[in-house]
Amino acid sequence: MSLRERLEADVKQAMRARDEVARDTLRMVVAEVKKQDIDGDAPLDEAGVMAVVAKAAKTRHESLEQFEKAGREDLAAVERAQLAVLDRYLPKQLSEDETRALVAETIERLGVTEKNDVGRVMKEIMSAHRGTVDGKRVQALAAELLG
Repeated sequence: MSLRERLEADVKQAMRARDEVARDTLRMVVAEVKKQDIDGDAPLDEAGVMAVVAKAAKTRHESLEQFEKAGREDLAAVERAQLAVLDRYLPKQLSEDETRALVAETIERLGVTEKNDVGRVMKEIMSAHRGTVDGKRVQALAAELLG
């Protein structure tokens, strides 16, 4: 079953289970996938659908941070619940230690030594590990290790 089919089936399941958070979150993702299909020349492939889910999760993370800073625990709880639904569809993220090891290995393999080369390290890691590493974390670790 493709990710698109899984999302659509899970919307129906959430409706049957009267799970409003899952239903609304998944409807939003399915609507964005369909919008991207219409805007593009062809339907999204599996990677495109995954990118929509990842973007939705990133938006939820950013909103969650803002709500927590503002002391709006009620809104932060909603974002956490939506994020939990989206996390079911995303690949497992590398831990801090795994990311640090990956950055150190990439720096060594590329032979970079200056802080100016953070971009090269980022490009290499993000192209090979898209979806499994956090770009901000990679950038911070690369800057730290090269600094």
